[in-house]
Amino acid sequence: MANNKSTLSRRSVLRAAGLMMGSAATAGLASTPARAAGYPERPIKIIVPFAYSGPTDIMARILTTPLGEAISGSIIVENKPGAGGNIGIGAAAHAEPDGYTLLVTSSAYVVNPSLYTRIPYDPYRDFAPVAELGTSPNVILVNPKLAVNSIADLVTYAKAHPDELNYASPGVGTTPQLSAELFKIIAAIQITHVPFAGAGPAIQAILGGTTQVAFAALPPAHPHIESGALKALAVTGQRRWFDLPNVPTMIELGYKDFISDTFQGFLAPVKTAPAVIDLLARKSIEILKRPAITKQLADNGFEVIANGPDGMKKRIDDEVPKWRDIIAKAGIKPV
Repeated sequence: MANNKSTLSRRSVLRAAGLMMGSAATAGLASTPARAAGYPERPIKIIVPFAYSGPTDIMARILTTPLGEAISGSIIVENKPGAGGNIGIGAAAHAEPDGYTLLVTSSAYVVNPSLYTRIPYDPYRDFAPVAELGTSPNVILVNPKLAVNSIADLVTYAKAHPDELNYASPGVGTTPQLSAELFKIIAAIQITHVPFAGAGPAIQAILGGTTQVAFAALPPAHPHIESGALKALAVTGQRRWFDLPNVPTMIELGYKDFISDTFQGFLAPVKTAPAVIDLLARKSIEILKRPAITKQLADNGFEVIANGPDGMKKRIDDEVPKWRDIIAKAGIKPV
């Protein structure tokens, strides 16, 4: 049975955030770094480098309203999807480091340096980490019309119908897409990738029957799994998701070390004033630890991490080489 409370929670978040987007306006950027005293003096823009309603967008919109209240400012979210997140990340990297243009991004930030021959940012030098916000397992989905009820069924069906199945993903180089390519190699099957500009459009594609399969982060898929509109075959986390107890992990199904999650991180252009970084980090972590926010994020498919700049820096340092190795193993050539 669908969890209507969870679905309504997600819808209300997006609807309220949409109203905020329509009513707020950005002002010109200052030429000198902002100081914490008096900050903010005008609206802050958080760039999300993916489409509206995807996991990064959901995280950003859940965070921005209480964060704006906590720092006595106005915060708007600007979606800048495209090129696997590179367009939005690049825009944030080259923004004025005055505290008025920030970035909430996903694992694409650490994947793209190994996936593209040229990217518009350096993951180590162009940003100051603010906070490690949360993480979500990826999930393997099928349209209920497909006669598949398990990962074993999917493998059997794909082998019996070579080149017939298509899978949607949030885009080339996203952790769901890389998970899919690894799965294809391990299971020795062929299913065709259909990339989309974010998780929201990818979910709509499988809901509408454009593809029969999807690999996606859990947040945008969660309400559709609960409603029965989509069937979850497995999650790629270390453990089963707390309110999807019947969905096994890939490890349980015999796929050793098949762990793939999508993290959400908060960053600012490098040279942003340390006092501003400290303010944003402290307030973000306080908000994430509020029981009501933690629950709201869990209902939307997120596990709260709530680490400050050091935690975010460690995540970057660990995962850039991790995904370089996975991309090489999957045989994906940089483009």
